[in-house]
Amino acid sequence: MDIADATIVPNLPWIIGGGMLLGAMAIGGWIFTTWLRIRNGYPLENSWGKAIYPKTDAEAIERIKLLTQENAQLRAELGSIKDRLGNVERIVTDDAHRVAGEIEALRRTN
Repeated sequence: MDIADATIVPNLPWIIGGGMLLGAMAIGGWIFTTWLRIRNGYPLENSWGKAIYPKTDAEAIERIKLLTQENAQLRAELGSIKDRLGNVERIVTDDAHRVAGEIEALRRTN
């Protein structure tokens, strides 16, 4: 008796069923990941890795321009706030140092 007759042939339905189950699970996983991408707004890709959704149109380009301008304005505002905060910190630390110096000067005179 050959090993194929003893091992493979009796288990052939299980081998074929397992292969079909594995294939079905792969297809199900692909469908699930595509569904998750659509649900969360990620762009879909074709077989070459290029995005097929969303297409860039005039509205999307205009939205990107507006967001870029807003980003630049917010960065400029953040820069001015940092400058103002630096001035406030300098005033606070200078005043505390000056007051401590005046107290020490008063102690020396008494």
